[in-house]
Amino acid sequence: MGQTQQTENNEVIDVKALQDMYKKFVMECPSGLLFLHEFKRFFGVDSTGEASEYAENMFRVFDRNGDNTIDFLEFVAALNLVFRGDLEHKLRWSFKVYDKDSNGYVDREELRSIIDSIYRIKKTTKSDVSDSHLTVDEVVDRLLQAVDSDGDGHINLEEFIRGAQQDPWVLNMLKLDMNPASWVLEQRRKSAHF
Repeated sequence: MGQTQQTENNEVIDVKALQDMYKKFVMECPSGLLFLHEFKRFFGVDSTGEASEYAENMFRVFDRNGDNTIDFLEFVAALNLVFRGDLEHKLRWSFKVYDKDSNGYVDREELRSIIDSIYRIKKTTKSDVSDSHLTVDEVVDRLLQAVDSDGDGHINLEEFIRGAQQDPWVLNMLKLDMNPASWVLEQRRKSAHF
């Protein structure tokens, strides 16, 4: 069995798995930093393909210090969230993906951009697009109506979390973002890099 260590939060970390992950990271990123183009290549995302914008948004959120690179600690933190995070943490992460300009609100254009990316990815991967009879704009309108509780045309973090937790349709529409683990695993499966 691998060597384990407990954290302050009583979580068990498999030291061997972490060492293996580091070795793979350093093999792919000898500089110790993962740049956007490498991130896309890492997950087999074509730079002009349907998943490109989604990958860019994921990269931006994983890059916690905003230096346009992902170092090993940011990488591990991202994978931990993706694979082990609870619903609220994934919703918080999702909100950051939607909030492209990081102003604390998701406006109509940001919402439309991500929903459009989700539709295009699901169409390309032939995944189920629930309510695919709705246009992107109709989905955006319905999401704003369901989630924007104060009617200001923006969705703040609290509205985003509460709306997704209370409305199964909203949660379902956010599923691709809500379950980044599926996306990451699918991209890793398609790519031989990791």
